[in-house]
Amino acid sequence: MTDLNKRGDAFENKFAQDESLRFKALARRNKLLGLWAAEKLGQSGEDAQTYALSVVSTDLEEVGDEDVFRKIRKDFDGAKIAQSDH
Repeated sequence: MTDLNKRGDAFENKFAQDESLRFKALARRNKLLGLWAAEKLGQSGEDAQTYALSVVSTDLEEVGDEDVFRKIRKDFDGAKIAQSDH
């Protein structure tokens, strides 16, 4: 029974590690997307970093990527920046 418990623990540890890496990858993707959007919005330096972090935190509001898309789309529309959804 001990071997079975060790195997179960190993699967749990692998799952936790995989989820941690997934979270970090998505956060990095969102930060880079936020930096790109900040550049389009005419922001640079500390303002761009702040905007990028706001994009990262927006992704934590709900499951999926739609919340990030809505934020950037709203900001682009507010600044009258023509950018396709693709």
